[in-house]
Amino acid sequence: MEAAIARNLGSLGAFLPEIVLSAGVLALFLLDLVFRGEGRRGRLTWAFGIVLALAAAALAVTPSSPRGLFNGMVVQDGLGTFFKWLFLATAAYTAGIVVHSKEISRARLGEFYALLLAVLLGMDLMAVSGDLLMVYLSLELVSLVSYALAGFRKDDVRSAEASLKYVIYGGVASGIMLFGISYMYGLFGTTDLALLGPKIKAFSGEVFVAQTLGGATAAQLALVVAVMFVLAGVGYKMASVPWHMWCPDVYEGAPTPFTAFLSVGPKAAGFAVALRFFGVGFTEAAGGGLVNTATVPWPAIVGILAAITMTLGNITALGQTNLKRLLAYSSIAHAGYLLMGLAAASILGFQSVLVYLAVYLFMNLGAFLVVAIMAARTGGEDISAYRGLVRRAPFTAIAFTVFLFSLTGLPPLAGFTGKYLLFAALLQQGGSWYVALAIVGAINSAISLYYYLRIVKAMVLEPPAGAGGPIEVPRTYGALLAGSMAALLFFGLFWSPLYGASLRATQALFRG
Repeated sequence: MEAAIARNLGSLGAFLPEIVLSAGVLALFLLDLVFRGEGRRGRLTWAFGIVLALAAAALAVTPSSPRGLFNGMVVQDGLGTFFKWLFLATAAYTAGIVVHSKEISRARLGEFYALLLAVLLGMDLMAVSGDLLMVYLSLELVSLVSYALAGFRKDDVRSAEASLKYVIYGGVASGIMLFGISYMYGLFGTTDLALLGPKIKAFSGEVFVAQTLGGATAAQLALVVAVMFVLAGVGYKMASVPWHMWCPDVYEGAPTPFTAFLSVGPKAAGFAVALRFFGVGFTEAAGGGLVNTATVPWPAIVGILAAITMTLGNITALGQTNLKRLLAYSSIAHAGYLLMGLAAASILGFQSVLVYLAVYLFMNLGAFLVVAIMAARTGGEDISAYRGLVRRAPFTAIAFTVFLFSLTGLPPLAGFTGKYLLFAALLQQGGSWYVALAIVGAINSAISLYYYLRIVKAMVLEPPAGAGGPIEVPRTYGALLAGSMAALLFFGLFWSPLYGASLRATQALFRG
């Protein structure tokens, strides 16, 4: 008992970023009660920024050498560190959007920041969970707080509807996931991912059940069911088919700053869980690559989900006129592209997921920033509101075009780098199955170009909507747009730093 307590106390030093975020949540709630007057918005934003800076400093001094914390419930490694930096950047970008947003009232700004920090804490825990029960608890922390943030505008019917639908779909998905975890425990007697790996590798249906069903043992079928059920909870965060149905309504109804955050942060956290779940539990490093150690053909399952997800997302986006709904279906499609890297079941495949998520941060948050600008200045979210934008706000129109072309995957932007690595991972594996999946991905990228070009056409070729006067963009927003474009151009031309960081993070997963 004393040894266990000593081990837990010894884990606190490596848990410093999460401790800072936990204290920050409490601090923001208290400061929300203290700060009053005209400077309230600025002081609360500075307080939020200070918490993020302290968390970043704590993360910078925390070693990333692989080790288990709190008796294996949490894992410290390079993969978790990579995702923590990604989450911090997403939260900082979101704060920049909130600064001038009229959707988050000054009276409730402290609550919004505090809840956003709580979601950030949950995503950090998802990325470093070493046990399926910890995965579930951290996912629930992200989900429960997200329900409140989706319905943050209490006087808006769309926001209330978004929150309700989010709760219903989220409750079903988490319940299914918990059922899948119970199956895993019933089969292997543990929920620790590090222990599950060897047990799954040694898995033999004859050990558990002698009866066979169609050539597969009943225990093997139970494992397939367990994997699919666990994927339900993770896929719900990714917004992948068939757990995507909440996405368009929630994106449309939630406050735009939180929609932007939701489109990147929780999605990335879902992929962090998937990489660790399949990487630790179902594969092992061998001969410089990865080998599937399970009797479950999980790469094929994930590949089928990838093809269906990207196809449904892109085809449905073709008929959308509301920009938030269009970007919601675009987000679903991009979940499908990311699943291609996971389906490759290789070092390069896992690495390509990390690279794509990093560049997705800049192009998708940038796109939602433009939506926030236009909604605040014109009151509209339809494509028609963007007509003639190049004459009303040239820099904003250029930035939006860059983001949309990067989402399509056109060179020399970083979106091309991400998609190149995803397709390269599939083709590196070889075989007709992976080639077919790559072809489906290429066709879907071509489809996406059509609906992205509809927006560009409205901005550049069509006359301005309404009065058509110039649109003033706050300097903070201008700086974010410029920084996002610079990042996309830099990583599109010089992607070796990001490639190296993602490779180290991926290799750390299999060294740990």
